[in-house]
Amino acid sequence: MLAIYRGLSNVAAPLIGAYLARRMAAGKEDAARFGERLGKPSKARPPGPLAWVHGASVGESLSALPLIERLLQERPDLHVLVTTGTVTSAAVMAERLPARAFHQYVPVDRVPFVARFLDHWRPELALWIESDLWPNLLVETRRRGTPALLLNARMSPRSFARWRRMAPLIRPLVAGFALCLAQNAGEAERLTRLGAARVKTVGNLKYAAAPLPADGRELRRLEEAMGERPRWLAASTHPGEEDIAADVHRRIASAHPGLLSLIVPRHPGRGARIAAALAAKGFSVALRSAGEAPGRGSEIYVADTMGELGLFYRLCAVTFVGGSLVPHGGHNLLEPGKLGCAVVHGPHMTNFRGIADEMDAAGAALEVRDEAALAAAVSALLRDPERSAGLAAAAAGIARSKAVILDNVMAEIEPFLGPAPAPEARHACA
Repeated sequence: MLAIYRGLSNVAAPLIGAYLARRMAAGKEDAARFGERLGKPSKARPPGPLAWVHGASVGESLSALPLIERLLQERPDLHVLVTTGTVTSAAVMAERLPARAFHQYVPVDRVPFVARFLDHWRPELALWIESDLWPNLLVETRRRGTPALLLNARMSPRSFARWRRMAPLIRPLVAGFALCLAQNAGEAERLTRLGAARVKTVGNLKYAAAPLPADGRELRRLEEAMGERPRWLAASTHPGEEDIAADVHRRIASAHPGLLSLIVPRHPGRGARIAAALAAKGFSVALRSAGEAPGRGSEIYVADTMGELGLFYRLCAVTFVGGSLVPHGGHNLLEPGKLGCAVVHGPHMTNFRGIADEMDAAGAALEVRDEAALAAAVSALLRDPERSAGLAAAAAGIARSKAVILDNVMAEIEPFLGPAPAPEARHACA
């Protein structure tokens, strides 16, 4: 099956080209850097050892940031290449990557593109995050003798069932990893059953992520604009959840005079459409990308800008994390928890089930089933700041208790990095 896939990926070149053209027209490809998707580098390879970190999109790359920073701190001779496949993740990485780390788009999974990519970058080590498994990219990496590790490995029951039907394809892929570090015991068992040769469980790297950043000046400006108004945040929302957030506002506004509801859509490009749809329903809406501030008359503030979620978590003590009242799989609940938010989420937390279960059990988050339950939870937390602060404190405690995970991951990676430079060389690199 793997051989069939590799053959089809070449035969289907015209179809792949048409698919990429549609993505370009939809704004899902970066025209200025499209050559990177064809394996054409836009940078020279830096001298010395190079580690390659690959994640599908924003969530995976953000979870790898603490690891990247630690690698660069401990190995001053090292550079880190980060690849992702989305325009959004590229923008986030441009702002967040430290010195000696840089971003490129992952090449489309055709052998000529992959070979061009690998021939240029020649990484000493490949670190794949979670589950974005591209057959040609993995096979060609292994053929070049580059050890590949699967970190924060995730294999949901649904993915496991799907991959079992394609065992001849998945088995050589997962077997090719020199080491798989699974998020939990369930993921580890499923990876082993699919053919992974060496699997360990060291915890979820998302626990080790630093708090999301925020511009201090902008934080103060928005605090002044919002004043003492009661407010809550619907973060990382997906289609359907913006309407739910607006209806929650309508349900509870009379109980909280001056209520301001903030919405941060997961995909900022939807912001103008969201604002127009809510305005058509009779809401007074301010749109951040249009330069509008949440004035006294604003009921809903749609914050449709990139990389500012940390700002809005700091502004709202009560936060609903989206992708969870619609069947998307949820988003990282610890991000708002680390920033003093009382966290509410829906039932669809497949992608973050372990974190959600632990936070719910520890009183660090609340699960709601539908719009009515969300309205009740938000209203209750706005009325009870002490309870809200208790949820946030419990979430912060969970995050602190998991800080050792990064040490454990580093201990597993170090044998694959090769010897560190001598003290004299380290001083020269620094």
